[in-house]
Amino acid sequence: MSEPQDGFYRGDPPVQRAAPPASYGPPPGYGPPPGSGPPPGYGPPPGYGPPPGYGPPPGYGQPVFVVRRPTNSTAILALVFAFVFAPVGLVLGIVARRQIRQTGEEGDGMALAGIIIGGIAAAFYAVFIVIWVVALVSVTSSF
Repeated sequence: MSEPQDGFYRGDPPVQRAAPPASYGPPPGYGPPPGSGPPPGYGPPPGYGPPPGYGPPPGYGQPVFVVRRPTNSTAILALVFAFVFAPVGLVLGIVARRQIRQTGEEGDGMALAGIIIGGIAAAFYAVFIVIWVVALVSVTSSF
């Protein structure tokens, strides 16, 4: 039975397997034989190597402790109170910025955020109170 030669790949022909050898062992050619090294003439010339006084690279050594400046607690309170009660956050932010300039502590960004958020929220409170008072006066004067 003959197949047409139409240019399509139809797979490889089946492989005939040979009988396994009688004994199994490691195949030959794995690694150099023991005792062999680089041929003569290869490698560093005599007298070369690491510079004198240099040994192996150092280990980890003593641990290094990084000491960070503490965060100003008034700055933390300024940011918290800016969301809870804005006028207090505004005042605490201003106080914290003065303390940070004198002591050099961390937290200047938190104090500034407390000032900004507290100032905006306090302005909203003030506008709300003015609108509420005007509305109350207009309602009571109409009767």
